[in-house]
Amino acid sequence: MNRRELIKLAAFTGAGFMSASVLGPLSAFAADRDRLEVTLTARPHVFRANSKVAFHGLAYNNRVPGPLLRVLHGQRFRARFINHTGGVSTVHWHGMILPNRMDGVPNVTQVPVPDGEEFIYEFKPDPPGFRWYHSHVASQLPLGLFGGFIVEDPKDEPADVEVVLILHDVPDMRIYRRALAGISDVRMVAPLGAPELAGMSMPGMQMKGRSMTMTGMAPKHGMGDEVAYLARCINGACYPETSPVAVKVGQHVRLRILNASPTITHYVRLGGHRLRVTHSDGNRLPRPVEVDALRIGVAERYDAWFEVGKPGAWLLQAIANDAMASEQALRIHTPGMEETPPERPPETLTEAKYFTYQLAGGAGPLQRPLVPGKIDVETELTLGGGKWGDPRWTINGAVWPHTPKILVRHGDRVLVRFRNPTDMDHPMHLHGHVFHLVEINGQSLRDPLPKDTTLVPGNGGSAAWLFEATSPPGRWVLHCHNAVHLEDGMMTEVRYVASP
Repeated sequence: MNRRELIKLAAFTGAGFMSASVLGPLSAFAADRDRLEVTLTARPHVFRANSKVAFHGLAYNNRVPGPLLRVLHGQRFRARFINHTGGVSTVHWHGMILPNRMDGVPNVTQVPVPDGEEFIYEFKPDPPGFRWYHSHVASQLPLGLFGGFIVEDPKDEPADVEVVLILHDVPDMRIYRRALAGISDVRMVAPLGAPELAGMSMPGMQMKGRSMTMTGMAPKHGMGDEVAYLARCINGACYPETSPVAVKVGQHVRLRILNASPTITHYVRLGGHRLRVTHSDGNRLPRPVEVDALRIGVAERYDAWFEVGKPGAWLLQAIANDAMASEQALRIHTPGMEETPPERPPETLTEAKYFTYQLAGGAGPLQRPLVPGKIDVETELTLGGGKWGDPRWTINGAVWPHTPKILVRHGDRVLVRFRNPTDMDHPMHLHGHVFHLVEINGQSLRDPLPKDTTLVPGNGGSAAWLFEATSPPGRWVLHCHNAVHLEDGMMTEVRYVASP
C-alpha cells in the first residue's frame, strides 16, 4: 500500500470561509509531498460574527478561524509566520511533540517575533491526531488568532463524512478587561445539570422551559473572572448562518470538535443521536465511549462519531444557560431534508449521559500507590487565587514567572498532582508531551487517558498526570488555558536539566 492509498484526507484545507469544514479528498500531488509549506500572516481583522457584531481583533490569513492545516503523519511541515499584529507575536502548535525552539512560547522557547518581521517554524508534526495552533501572546488569545491542525493517522478507521467543528466565542473586551482585574459581574455559563453549577447559589437565575436564563448580575463577592460574550460561533459563523452538513442514510460521520473559547467549558449535543467518542485531544481513547453529550474544556478536542440511521434533519448545538448558546449550532441533514425543521437536542444535561474522565477511564477506588513502578519526580501543584478584586491566579501561591518549576532529567517518570480549592475548574495544559490522566477527584482510572489538557475540578477537586520525560530537552510550560487565568499568572514549566 503506497502513501496515496494510505490516506484520503490529509492535506491543507482552507479555500474560502467555511462555517462547516467538511473534509475532502487529498490530491495525489499533496499526498506524495515530503513537506507541506504554508504562510500564516497575522494582522488586524474585523470579524463579522453575525449581522449585529463586528469585532475588531486579529486573524491568520484574514479569516477566523485561521486556515485548517492538514498533513500526513511523517510529513514535514514548514510555516512562514509573518507578524503584522502591531505588537510581538508567536505561534504555538498545541498538542505537538516537537523541538523546543519551535514551541512558540514568547521569552521561553523563542524571542517573540516583532511587528513587521517573520519567523520560520519547521518540524515533523507528531503525534497523529487533531491538534491546533494559536498565538501564545496571552493578550492575543481572545482576539482570533487560532486554527485547526490535523495530523492524519493512516491507522484510523475511515469515515464517510468528516467534519471539523471549531467552537469559538467573541468576547466583550470591556468585560474581558474587568475579568483580568478580577472585578467582572458576569455569571458562569453552563447548562442545567452541569457540574459547574452543582452546589452553587445562583441568584439571578430562573427556569425557562428546560433551561436556565439570567435575570441579573452577580453580586460583588467571590471571583470576578467571568467574561461576557458578544457572539458564539462554529467555524466563523452563528446559526442560522452556519453552513449545513449534507449526509446520507447509512453513512458513518466523524466530527472533530475543538473548544477554542477563551474561557468557556462547552457542552455539545446532537438532536436524535448519541455520539461514539474515540479520541480525546487527538489521542485514541483506551476504548470508545457512547454518550448523549460532550463536555469540552477550553483547548480540549474530541473525535465523535454517529451513524445516519434514517432520513431527517438534526441540529448539533452547544447548550448553556443563556439564549446566546443557540447561536452555536449547525444543521445536519439527508437529501431532500434541506428545508425540514431540524430536530433539536435537549438543552439540559438532566438525565443525560455526558462524557467524563471517570466514564472514559473506568474510575474506581483510589489505588495506593497511585501508579505502579518507580516515580522519579513527584510534585504537587495547588491552583489558587481569583478572589474578588485580586487579579492573581496562582500555582502554589505564586504567579508566573515566580511559580515553582518542575525539574526533570531525560527518561524520568513524572507524577504531577493537582489540588484545586478554587470554585471553578481549570483546563490545565502541558506543552510538548502527551500525559496520562491517572486520577480524578480521588478516584483512580483503570484505563488512564492520554491527553494534553484536562479540566482539574474545582471546589476541592484533584487530578493527577503521569508522563515520561522523553520529549526533546528544553523548557515546556504548563498552564491554565483559560485566557484570563493564563494572563493573570497561572503558569509554570517542566524544565529538562542535566541533574535536578
